[in-house]
Amino acid sequence: MRMDAEELKRRMKRFALAIVRLVQSLPPGRNPATLGQQLLRAGTSPGANYRAACRARSRADFVAKMGIVEEELDESIYWIELLVEAGILPATTVEALMKEAEELLRITVASIRTARRARS
Repeated sequence: MRMDAEELKRRMKRFALAIVRLVQSLPPGRNPATLGQQLLRAGTSPGANYRAACRARSRADFVAKMGIVEEELDESIYWIELLVEAGILPATTVEALMKEAEELLRITVASIRTARRARS
């Protein structure tokens, strides 16, 4: 199934909103707050950067902006893993979110590879 840019924008926004809701649901405390802030920053960034990539002025600009999307999605996965491994959240709570993050990451990496090949 091929996904168009508008559908991917919607998925990125839904992911960001899910991150916001997850961070809002974290228990009180210094560690959850610190990890939550990191996750909030990383998890809301891919959507904004993907929108910027869609307005790229060149293929190189697109690849660079998509590289940021890739990094922020990977970082989001890291922070979610830390929340689970630190015992702050059960794995079942974030299972669907992790699956979506990993799928968005795969789509992003594939887009970067396609753009780089088209440049050659």
